[in-house]
Amino acid sequence: MSSGSIFVWETLGTAILILMGAGVVANVVLKDTLGTGGGWLLINFGWGFAVFAGASVAAPSGAHLNPAVTLGLAIADKTPWSQVPVYFAGQLLGAFLGAVLAWLAYKAQFDAHDDPAGTRGIFCTGPTVPRTGWNVVTEVIATFVLVAWVLLSPAAKEAADGVPQLGNSALGYAGVAFVVIGLGNSLGGPTGYAINPARDLGPRIAYAILPIRGKGGAEWGYAWVPVVGPLVGGALAALLFLALPV
Repeated sequence: MSSGSIFVWETLGTAILILMGAGVVANVVLKDTLGTGGGWLLINFGWGFAVFAGASVAAPSGAHLNPAVTLGLAIADKTPWSQVPVYFAGQLLGAFLGAVLAWLAYKAQFDAHDDPAGTRGIFCTGPTVPRTGWNVVTEVIATFVLVAWVLLSPAAKEAADGVPQLGNSALGYAGVAFVVIGLGNSLGGPTGYAINPARDLGPRIAYAILPIRGKGGAEWGYAWVPVVGPLVGGALAALLFLALPV
């Protein structure tokens, strides 16, 4: 696939991912919505379905949607290194655009919200207990699980007796959605489980730029954690993949 096609599909898929992901958080956090107070479980399921939708749309490019996944696949020799910058660029742009679209969809609710300074969490992640080292560890572990699943999940194959073994491939992108929902429920509490540098950085940039009434700061001092942590987790998962016997 050409670099231009990869860029287009990754941009489109990641935009849908973030539109729906940030959208479900906005639906829960902002007042005067039908989802107000829906809670953490609704957010986790919303993000899981957002992954399913975005990945399904971006299937032509392999639906990475996540620099940590792209890095892991490159280290595992499943994606050419020359394509990595193209994937990264499409993912970051798509994440920014998706965040802007989510804001537009909830513009009236943003304007009416009684705590505009507390809306950053709609766009990007933050720790419940700010301890940078441990926050990085949380993101490394959660992303390691995600990328390890991507690399190690059983693929379809034909058995010796002619009966096909579908493996997890039969689930399609729903399988990744299940993993994301599980990660949110299990490991999302400490940091909001970014597990995706583009998912956090693109919307954080959008939040910093958008004219949201009374908004707070973008918390740039923390912004490196959901970038570095997932990249390290993805790289470690790929190294494990390479070390395991075939």
